[in-house]
Amino acid sequence: MSGEIATLQDLLAGLAEHGEQEALLLVEAEQTRPWSYRRLATEVERVAAALIEMGVRPGDYVGLLGENRPEWIIAALAGWRAGAVIMPLDAQISEAGLGHVLADSGARFFFVGHGQEERLARLDSAADLRLIPLAELPGEAANPDLAVGTRRPEDPAALFYTSGTTGPAKGVPLSHANLVFQVNAIGATGLVTGADRVLLPLPFHHVYPLVIGLLVPLGLGLPLILPDALTGSRILRAIKEGRATTMIGVPRLYQAMYEGIVAKATAGGLPARLYFQAAAGLAAFCRRRFGLGIGRRLLAPLHRKLGPSLRLLASGGSALDPELALKLEALGWQVAIGYGLTETAPLLTINPPEGGRAGSVGRAVPGVELRIEPVKEDKAGPAGEEPDADRATGARPQIIGEVLARGPSVFAGYLNLPEKSAEAFAEGWFRTGDLGYLDPDGFLFLAGRASTLIVTAGGKNIQPEALEDAIAGHPLIREAGVLFYRDKLAALLVPDLAALRRAGEHEVEEALRRALLELSRDLPSYQRPDEYAVDREALPRTRLGKIRRHLLVRRYEQARAERQPEAAAEPIPLHDMSDHDRALLDVPAARAVWEWLARRYPQVRLSPDSSPHLDLGIDSLGWLNLAMELGRHADVELHEEAIGRIETVRDLLEEVVRLSEEGRGFNVADPLADPAAVLDAERRRWLAPLNRFQVGLAWCLYQLNRLLIRGIFRLRFAGRENLPAGPFVLAPNHVSFLDPFALAAALPFAVVRRTYFAGLSEIAFRNIFFRLVCRLGQVVPIDPRRATASSLAFGALILDRGYNLVWFPEGERSLSGRLLDFRPGLGMLLDRYRVFVVPAYIRGAYEAWPRGRSWPRPHPIRIQFGPAVHADQLAAAGTTTPAEPSSQGAAESREAAATRITKELQQKVAALADEQD
Repeated sequence: MSGEIATLQDLLAGLAEHGEQEALLLVEAEQTRPWSYRRLATEVERVAAALIEMGVRPGDYVGLLGENRPEWIIAALAGWRAGAVIMPLDAQISEAGLGHVLADSGARFFFVGHGQEERLARLDSAADLRLIPLAELPGEAANPDLAVGTRRPEDPAALFYTSGTTGPAKGVPLSHANLVFQVNAIGATGLVTGADRVLLPLPFHHVYPLVIGLLVPLGLGLPLILPDALTGSRILRAIKEGRATTMIGVPRLYQAMYEGIVAKATAGGLPARLYFQAAAGLAAFCRRRFGLGIGRRLLAPLHRKLGPSLRLLASGGSALDPELALKLEALGWQVAIGYGLTETAPLLTINPPEGGRAGSVGRAVPGVELRIEPVKEDKAGPAGEEPDADRATGARPQIIGEVLARGPSVFAGYLNLPEKSAEAFAEGWFRTGDLGYLDPDGFLFLAGRASTLIVTAGGKNIQPEALEDAIAGHPLIREAGVLFYRDKLAALLVPDLAALRRAGEHEVEEALRRALLELSRDLPSYQRPDEYAVDREALPRTRLGKIRRHLLVRRYEQARAERQPEAAAEPIPLHDMSDHDRALLDVPAARAVWEWLARRYPQVRLSPDSSPHLDLGIDSLGWLNLAMELGRHADVELHEEAIGRIETVRDLLEEVVRLSEEGRGFNVADPLADPAAVLDAERRRWLAPLNRFQVGLAWCLYQLNRLLIRGIFRLRFAGRENLPAGPFVLAPNHVSFLDPFALAAALPFAVVRRTYFAGLSEIAFRNIFFRLVCRLGQVVPIDPRRATASSLAFGALILDRGYNLVWFPEGERSLSGRLLDFRPGLGMLLDRYRVFVVPAYIRGAYEAWPRGRSWPRPHPIRIQFGPAVHADQLAAAGTTTPAEPSSQGAAESREAAATRITKELQQKVAALADEQD
């Protein structure tokens, strides 16, 4: 398109000029659907003619209520072509919010997506609406030659409703001049070229993706790539399949992207992790110190995997953390940052990849003017102080004040709100409500929102965003919302359940209390929260990631109060979920899993942030039954590797979506009935018999261990005569890393030769020397991040081959030295393989090398072997009739038998402890 445009109708008139060039590329799970500019222009003209025939007149509001799809774009463009004012709405808007919009705008025409007609039908104010399904856009008009009303630059083109972070949504009319100014201005920056391909993984209804992500590429004749679902796997596929060069995103998307990259790098083994850390660190240093971009070369495999063509990450919608921007640049991408509001259509400033300034949101877009209105001295900054001197020039900036703007992109006033409109302007300057300062070179630095500034009783000023970032920086805290509650500074904390689990923390409240105390030591006294509450659910946010602060008080009070059982039984509503979570539930398999979980666990308030372990009570063994149930309900195969990655219900849904997209059917092997199907060849090789040379080395290793344990720790044992001749399971308590070594030293070599132990893969198998020792000592690898399936499968194969097995029923080392509750895994194994069990109790190993200590110290160790007991006796305990064989048909009977076995065995081990006392 040549020259600048004055109205959106000028933009639409030029679409056909690009002919067969690619305009849209919809990337689906298994295919891509391209749309040429000629086809797009034809469809727009057809639908526009139909709208005019329906009675749409210039200036009429036409609502759009649906998810991202090409038909949404055609409907919006057709509305503009017909002279209408389009009104994009969040497809997940609440019914109360939808009713408010209908009453405020008086809209009579609505394009609606799947399921939206029923929602509108429930509203009294929707009786006279003309609904047009996006899935069935109107066909040819009877009279396609009806005149199209010409629009002037000052006429309204779109009506947006603010996201309502601090109160009810306000209508923001934007004119043709407001919107086309952005298209012309972005085109003049040179950030994108005619060779670029733009990826838009954001909902269309917000002004930022609509204008910058949709209108700008179409105005410049560029291909626009659209993932059919806003999930991580679909976005990644869209980058690759669409050969995207530019991504239009928001900070939360880029944060998730970076965290995903780090997680994959750290999960790729020690060499990959070390290389990534070294390369990323060197690239960040060179970028920060010398302005050199070497990350793309150092991390070339990463770019080949994610998409070698991707070069530019454009961020808007909310503030991008400068540290995150540096990390993304260090990885080899260019980062462009934009700042603005819905009322400014949206961009006021751009911080380009080259020539920008770290921490700034950039200079004003040409044609836009900015100035700072000083605030009272006690509101000089987030902490009541002047900002630091500019790093580049050393000059001290002016005192922080409110950012004011004027220019062609600024709107004229709110719809039907003359008082609010008057408050929004000061002598022709729009009050952004943001606090910040301009450095001597005109770069704008933001310092928070004036409306969210917290003034303490002592007159100190706190910007909640900065404090929230500081609190959320703790590894155990995923999110933080800061508010002023009853004259006290309060924090609503959302735990990082994965980090808590890795840290071995079981008491969430206590762990977060300690974390907050730890953080408070580094904060000024007036920024330390006076009280806090913990909530497992994600904070309420807009679809672009901003906290809905007017909802924080209610959420904080709910978190402080005890939940009523009736409320706890209700899953979190869809409209309270993030855009990402709603996109997950759009996938039928994920929706089936969500609905099944809601029915299966009615005693908890189900949310995407619910922990299967902490909230739903699913232990590692429970995943086996859950995986089979999910297979029946969602037709997906959930392997133990996937289970090991799941920390929240959201993780589970993402796994289901990924497996569903890959088309993997349901095929979950039973580790007890078919253990060989659970263990791959790599793990089964640890069960191969030792050759003669290895047996000789094993005998030497046995003698060395016996010498050390009996000499340093003065090992004593009793009851060894209780060991049966046939295959048996040795079930001791577990308090120390020394336990298996002490047991091996107490057993005759002939018994050790027919006995297998289990070792943590991350510890016992972490290097070649340890792996050799494990091979000689007949230790099998157990990955603690995975489910119990591999443990059960190893145990089943060992007992089935007539060997002995050492199994620690507690599943972990005791922190206190006291006996922990036994986990049901051994009960399931013994229910299937009815062999003898020898309970044992180890004393002194805790004092020699407790959990948490780096090195052991000499201390006497004693082992008491109890009388062998057959699994049939354990299973029959507490019943009036002998236990049935484990092949009985009912799953409940098997679970009951396993529970009885586990309970009785724990009592026998506890009795040995009492005897030693």
